[in-house]
Amino acid sequence: MTSYRIALNFEDGVTRFIDCGANEKVLDSAFRQRINLPMDCSDGVCGTCKCRAESGSYDMGDDYIEDALTQDEASSGLVLTCQMVPSSDCVISVPVPSTACKTGTSQFSATVNNVLQFGDAAYELVLDSALNAPGFLPGQYVNIGIPGSDQHRSYSFSSAPDSSCMRFLIKQVPGGLMSTWLSTAQPTQIVQVTGPLGSFYLRPVTRPLLMLAGGTGLAPFLSMLEVLGQQELTQPIHLIYGVTRDQDLVLVDRLEDYAARISGFTFTTCVADPQTVHERQGYVTQHMPQEVLHDGNVDVYLCGPPPMVDAVQKHFTHAGIKPAQFYYEKFASAATTVVTGASSEKAI
Repeated sequence: MTSYRIALNFEDGVTRFIDCGANEKVLDSAFRQRINLPMDCSDGVCGTCKCRAESGSYDMGDDYIEDALTQDEASSGLVLTCQMVPSSDCVISVPVPSTACKTGTSQFSATVNNVLQFGDAAYELVLDSALNAPGFLPGQYVNIGIPGSDQHRSYSFSSAPDSSCMRFLIKQVPGGLMSTWLSTAQPTQIVQVTGPLGSFYLRPVTRPLLMLAGGTGLAPFLSMLEVLGQQELTQPIHLIYGVTRDQDLVLVDRLEDYAARISGFTFTTCVADPQTVHERQGYVTQHMPQEVLHDGNVDVYLCGPPPMVDAVQKHFTHAGIKPAQFYYEKFASAATTVVTGASSEKAI
């Protein structure tokens, strides 16, 4: 029997996936899987179940009234989940916290497959995908518990959702809890994972993309590029990858592989250290030519530390550029904080 995968993104950054039958309404499917989406009437009259369809195709039928959903609202992507019947996989933004729908984050165990070390710059943690691991959207993150402690850290997936392994690019922090554990982690060790989380994820590509990565903020873009490499793209994609030191410039070989595989994808690297031997010294904003901004007809994705996010925002303002869409995620080295909307913050 045909079914479609529906991602429900809640206001608090939690994402839950449900399977919806070919002729099943989203609201009914969610209830069947114990997720109580907002509703009052379930007949297309009250408008309480109104959400936004971020991507996918669906049929709304004509059994709802104008007061519940106007034509303008429907044209802008708003839907009534009590009437929405998907005809493909979909992503739906739900304008309430997950707790209001009697659901929450998924928790599961995963096994260490491998840990790769890139000098004193970063680690790549590879976990075998657990059978009960939920799906995720490229760009999202999870909380990973640190064995031997009661703490966790948040990391973006650098692998594709359909990969047999989950990969994470992790900054090496001297004396840090996660870094200390990673330095001795062994295959078959078990870690506890919670998620997926975050409103920073790849949307449908309808215009040129500009990706801006700071340090290990490269991770979510690797996940996005894995997915984009499976699609037929007609829009150009440019990534600018900036780091502090020469040795922080890791996984460039993977970017080169994407450039060979993905039509229209190009990338630039730069190093902030004035003593660098790299061919491009400076910050991301200093290596952002006008042509990659497409006079504002561009969707910008940015993942990096707070000063980088602030600097890019100021750069756009001074340049008189207002991107069509601007999605960003800040990461810091402290406890996790999730911010709803077009941005989120997470710890490294």
